[in-house]
Amino acid sequence: MSYNSSRGGSFLGSIPDITKNLLIINVLMWIATMALQTRGVHLDKWFALHFWQAGDFMPWQIVTYMFMHDFSSVQGGLLHLFCNMFNLYMFGALLERMLGAKRYLVYYLVCGVGAGIVQELVWQLTWVGDVASALGVSAAEAQNAINAGQIGDLADFLNLRYLTVGASGAVFGLLLAFGMSFPNLKMFIIPFPFPIKAKWMVIGYGVFELVCGTQGMMSGVAHFAHLGGMLFGILMILYWKHTGVIRKNDYI
Repeated sequence: MSYNSSRGGSFLGSIPDITKNLLIINVLMWIATMALQTRGVHLDKWFALHFWQAGDFMPWQIVTYMFMHDFSSVQGGLLHLFCNMFNLYMFGALLERMLGAKRYLVYYLVCGVGAGIVQELVWQLTWVGDVASALGVSAAEAQNAINAGQIGDLADFLNLRYLTVGASGAVFGLLLAFGMSFPNLKMFIIPFPFPIKAKWMVIGYGVFELVCGTQGMMSGVAHFAHLGGMLFGILMILYWKHTGVIRKNDYI
């Protein structure tokens, strides 16, 4: 996929402003996170998204988490960052030109915040069961122990177990908008050796995330946050169409 640009020949100069700034912020935040944690300063405590009942939760984390990436190792963090930034560049640059800078930024942030909200809802539904599993008791017994304040390290458990970072939720929203804009555009997706239409790619990713999330596969990935980004993306697009912000004959 190639784009024409009148901004000159540099790589960054060919990227629209919002997408370019999002790329820069994400990269700088990851570098700062990795550098500062070697000095005992853990940005994830303040900016990663924690469960709302955990002691480390702060309201602004519903926004800031999407600018953080895996900090557990350099290799894992670089892979996480690269995958998200590559997709942000591939899909975001085109969508920014289509939607305009302001509308594109609103869409991106809504998808990211929506992904965080969905992840919080999933944690709310599952945390008592997780405590029960950790203690080796039933959910009812765990709830009684929680109500009675009998779990001394509960705060640490919630802080450490329920934490998510990454732009993936917002990027999945971009993926959805791309699929709705160019449903029949054929793309090569690793590892498939044949082209796949964008609409089937989006549906396939959605089904994959749903299966992984419900079956507990790839447990270190926030599958429901990805689905949340897609959900809020389609709700945003439908709202814009209903209010006339996007006309029916527009791309999406």
